[in-house]
Amino acid sequence: MIKQNIEMDQAAAVLKLLGDKTRLTMMRILADHDCCVCEFVAIFDASQPAISQHIRKLKDAGLVKESRRGQWIFYSLNRQYEHFDFIQLLMDALPSQEEKLTELEKQGKRISCE
Repeated sequence: MIKQNIEMDQAAAVLKLLGDKTRLTMMRILADHDCCVCEFVAIFDASQPAISQHIRKLKDAGLVKESRRGQWIFYSLNRQYEHFDFIQLLMDALPSQEEKLTELEKQGKRISCE
């Protein structure tokens, strides 16, 4: 159950942002694991600039936060986001993306930037 109400405009903006399958999948992965751009590049077989643009949009909206670990930046869900309960409800309704991370591990690319 959502503990707080979200305005229709805010919900529409979040849903529009997550209407992109790549960003939605990123968010579902981040619901369970912190990831760096290099992992998303491998998961989506996309260019680093393309992945960075997706991350930037999620970060600008406040849905994702970053943390520096040495020279690398890792991304995670922003659990302090004003309407995180709404995001969590959406993430809980989506299938796990564990197989994507498992495949990365098999390829030796999980956290390949460390």
